[in-house]
Amino acid sequence: MISHLEILETNKMIQEENLDIRTITMGIDLMDTATDNIDKLCDKIYDKIGFEAEKLVQTADDVALKYAIPIVNKRIAITPIALVAASTKSDSYVKIAKMLDKVSQEVGVNFIGGYSALVDKGYSESSKILIKSLPEALSETDRVCASVNVGSTRTGINMDVVHELGYRIKEIAKLTEKRESIGCAKFVVFCNAPDDNPFMAGAFHGVGQSDTVIHVGVSGPGVVKRALMNVKGASFEQMCECIKRTSFKMTRAGQMIAQEVASNLNIPFGIIDLSLAPTPAIGDSVAEILEEMGLESAGAHGSTLALAILNDSVKKGGVMASSRVGGLSGAFIPVSEDHAMIQAVESGLLTLDKLEAMTCVCSVGLDMIAIPGDTPSSTISAIIGDEMAIGMINGK
Repeated sequence: MISHLEILETNKMIQEENLDIRTITMGIDLMDTATDNIDKLCDKIYDKIGFEAEKLVQTADDVALKYAIPIVNKRIAITPIALVAASTKSDSYVKIAKMLDKVSQEVGVNFIGGYSALVDKGYSESSKILIKSLPEALSETDRVCASVNVGSTRTGINMDVVHELGYRIKEIAKLTEKRESIGCAKFVVFCNAPDDNPFMAGAFHGVGQSDTVIHVGVSGPGVVKRALMNVKGASFEQMCECIKRTSFKMTRAGQMIAQEVASNLNIPFGIIDLSLAPTPAIGDSVAEILEEMGLESAGAHGSTLALAILNDSVKKGGVMASSRVGGLSGAFIPVSEDHAMIQAVESGLLTLDKLEAMTCVCSVGLDMIAIPGDTPSSTISAIIGDEMAIGMINGK
């Protein structure tokens, strides 16, 4: 039985503390669309996505209205295109990317992820074609997101691909330079890529999942910050318990919404990803949570410790609330999307090296950072290599 106090508390989280359902993501398996002709493949993928996702946006909007909980994004994740298109023997997959962009606009989703390749152990011909096409595909589409998994704890890191991606990222930036190099923001390099991640740009539908599935991503840094303000001066144990309890409540709210969307669409519910993902809005910042925990500023000594405590507590609270926790659950630190982190960079406290150290203990690597346009491709590959090594050695 839900008490009146719990209802009021949830309403406060939504109205004052920026709790939201960051995304409802529909995963769609495309393996049954494989054919030897790329035009036929495009038609089959177009028809399947259009059919499966036809009612996704409307259903999500109806559920959001019913419970007065905002669902910010509706997205689609598909089977990695390097797998689906392998049988076509085509020398470019850009046509597929353009078709994905078209169908995503027609069904009304914000993004579609899965223009992806899995190359952690080897480099198939299809993966080579996809990676070569990344600059053109991302520059000529608006909603298509891409990812490449270049390593895993079990198999190591594919350094040939890491080397090539340095060049490809520079090409993506160049081809989209008149749009603030937005192509780079739609591309992720992974180690140990989760196959049930609802967040962009790294979402894709894993081959071991159902034909279609509904995942949900919940976020609310402001909720955690407000909760910590109420226990200021408390012990470490009390602080951790406060974060866990808050995480528990957020997870419950997200799971309820996702299950109703899935039920209304008659599609299995997949996972809930509880990630503290900041936005530029004041009060919706992960860096402010770290400051509330006692830091002078993000980037100061103690930042890695504070982030580790936050990440651990968020995950434990989420696991207590649901048996379906997955994806990247934890804390995100995208610099250009967190106003307090931007201030820390501008003040000189948060450097690239310190940010890399912080990525050792959170859910993501270097995320949404700007580097000079004249940075050599070899340096970009080296930065990628450093992050992949952290993921490989630490199993993250």
